[in-house]
Amino acid sequence: MELGLKKRVLGTSGLEVSTLGLGCMGMSYHRSTTIDRDAAIALIRKAVDIGVTFFDTAQTYGPFTNEQLVGDAIAPVRDQVVVATKFGEVDATGQPLLSSRPELIKQTTEGSLARLGVETIDLLYQHRVDPEVPIEEVAGAVKDLIEQGKVRYFGLSEAGAQTVRRAHAVQPVTAVQSEYSLWWRRPEEQVLPVCEELGIGFVAYSPLGRGFLTGAIDEHTTFDSADNRNSLPRFTVEARKANWALVDLLRAIGERKGTTPAQLALTWLLAQRPWIVPIPGTTKLERLQENVRATAIELTSDDLAELDRATYEIPIVGDRYPGEAEQMTNR
Repeated sequence: MELGLKKRVLGTSGLEVSTLGLGCMGMSYHRSTTIDRDAAIALIRKAVDIGVTFFDTAQTYGPFTNEQLVGDAIAPVRDQVVVATKFGEVDATGQPLLSSRPELIKQTTEGSLARLGVETIDLLYQHRVDPEVPIEEVAGAVKDLIEQGKVRYFGLSEAGAQTVRRAHAVQPVTAVQSEYSLWWRRPEEQVLPVCEELGIGFVAYSPLGRGFLTGAIDEHTTFDSADNRNSLPRFTVEARKANWALVDLLRAIGERKGTTPAQLALTWLLAQRPWIVPIPGTTKLERLQENVRATAIELTSDDLAELDRATYEIPIVGDRYPGEAEQMTNR
């Protein structure tokens, strides 16, 4: 193991994963049309060598191509890794469809099992809450899959606190996955307290603000035509210019601590709760190694207090998603 990674348990479920996971979406979806598939597979396998055991994908990424990529990558190391995928945003043919009808959950899960090349999906999330299907029915469908041995654990993505409670009463929720970082802290209001109360782990996606908190993106950056950041309000030129104040802060504190802005952002996140696992995505080995090294950095209580105080004083410009997409979160 080149760098070494400790483990964390997602809540009280017993599901043990590496302290840092790897979000695989950007390897084949929403980031670029030019990423080499063989290079992506090599990166996933290198992540395993380094100690990463937790990999995140979804049916809608592609659709389906990202699950296939992850499946091919983990084939030689299946017994060493935990794989998470998500249902509820496409139908069985890959057409866009926000639906969590129990029969569709079961049908699309069969496809995920085949593409991932596994007998059991370690962690199966509902990708977005479907307002047309009671969450109790969703939880019941996943419970059936768990009883059949096709799924090990149940998760929810971008679900509101009351939805988490209702689902958990039917089938214990192992993890809630939502965006969480120094520039998006809404989970602290209701979702994290519910997770703590119920013994549910929390998986933080976009912990580096879709790359912005690394300092590698500024107002002059241009994105690939396939990159969804082109359509996100928080990534307009004006928003990036205004939000650069947060990167400046991370750089200034990081220089004192001997860390990069990305490492500081990840270390802050890991310090919030011992059952939080960030899943930063990357397509570059050097970024993967940089992120993993963040797990060895320690922040004092004074450091954390300074970060809390200073970041709260910086107004963040721009919504996370365009209006309709934002309405699909925190339901």
